[in-house]
Amino acid sequence: MGSKVSRRYAKALLGLGREDGQYERYGQDLEEFARFCAANDELIQVLANRLFPLEERKKVLEYLLEKSEFARMGKNFLRLLLDKDRIGAIQEISQHYAKLTDELSNVTRAEVIAAKPLKDEALAKLRDALKKMTTKDVRTDVREDESLIGGIVVKIGDMVLDGSVKAQLQGLKESLKRGEYR
Repeated sequence: MGSKVSRRYAKALLGLGREDGQYERYGQDLEEFARFCAANDELIQVLANRLFPLEERKKVLEYLLEKSEFARMGKNFLRLLLDKDRIGAIQEISQHYAKLTDELSNVTRAEVIAAKPLKDEALAKLRDALKKMTTKDVRTDVREDESLIGGIVVKIGDMVLDGSVKAQLQGLKESLKRGEYR
């Protein structure tokens, strides 16, 4: 499904959420369902596959919704996605919704890649520094990559701040090749 259509569905749900003050809750429900589908690939293949009769796919979705604690609007939104044959785009719709709610809440997301696990104190200081730099609240997604050797890499949108030892060694190597250190 096109990005334009996913964005339209995300905007529609956000509009309803802003009206009743529940937009954060709807976003959490949407994200949880998208995460569940990502972890259970066969589920989304069944729900999105037209080879299975719509009534059977509805039964599967209803079973899941009965077990969930999603808001009524969130459940109805997922039913609509299934009816309109858009449930297969749940990941993309959820991502667009998150971006829209971030803008609304003055939040930016940062991907932090570290060679080793970051201590809570270090992560808090990093968030504070990023908040000053972006003038927005910062939500971080931290993952580890031992190939960095040490240091961190921070990605916010198109901006990349690379403070890794790997990058510093690569820079030194390039400088040596150019003959800058004699």
